[in-house]
Amino acid sequence: MNRQAQAAVMFLLGAALLHAGTTGLYLRYVKAGLQPLLLASGVVLVAAAAATAWYERRAAKAAEAAEAAESATAGAEAHSHPEPRISWLLLLPLLSLILVAPPALGSYSALRAGTALQKPYGYGRLPAANPAPLSVVDYASRAAYDHGRSLHGRPVRVTGFLALDHSGAPYLVRMALNCCAADAQPVKIALTGTLPPVLRPDAWLEVTGTYTPKLAHDPVNNGPIPYLRVTSARPVPTPHDPYDETWNN
Repeated sequence: MNRQAQAAVMFLLGAALLHAGTTGLYLRYVKAGLQPLLLASGVVLVAAAAATAWYERRAAKAAEAAEAAESATAGAEAHSHPEPRISWLLLLPLLSLILVAPPALGSYSALRAGTALQKPYGYGRLPAANPAPLSVVDYASRAAYDHGRSLHGRPVRVTGFLALDHSGAPYLVRMALNCCAADAQPVKIALTGTLPPVLRPDAWLEVTGTYTPKLAHDPVNNGPIPYLRVTSARPVPTPHDPYDETWNN
């Protein structure tokens, strides 16, 4: 691949990073805190592509002038050797990154991985709102490791996507990120109580309910899966950031 093609690839890669970082598409790949690094990388790549194209153009003009002078002196005939066009196929993955947004990981991945729930160093105060809005990770860790001490007598509101195991038992799930989507792992809450008559895997629900001491264990890694007694549930759109980063904070 010649320098012009290299510059084009760098430019498109930088443009893809800038596009992902400014539109929220990057949240399908990495955690939100990495946005500044993505944007900086995109700017550097675009600048490097522009510099490469400029230097290559200068070098090409100098080479043309040298060949013209040599031809005039020796009567030689110059021959160019174009690069194979197949090298431009390297641009297709970059175009797919820009044009096609991959779906967030869902119930298929969640049921084939063990829960990533970890015992936190401590627990903050519950939000003052009633019901208290909690993440899947926050509710699960309080219920599993703090035995629900901070949850007694408080209705909570939790949002996640549905996963149904082989027996049809429902779980409310959020995929937790350490760095990027490649290392995403599920945190699961088992649901009991008043549930919608039709449960569709991967549908997002906002669930209101109360703590129950019932506890299950994940069949994949034997990790704890606490229960939530549901009093009401309603479908909600997929959130802007479908992943949960609170598990390792």
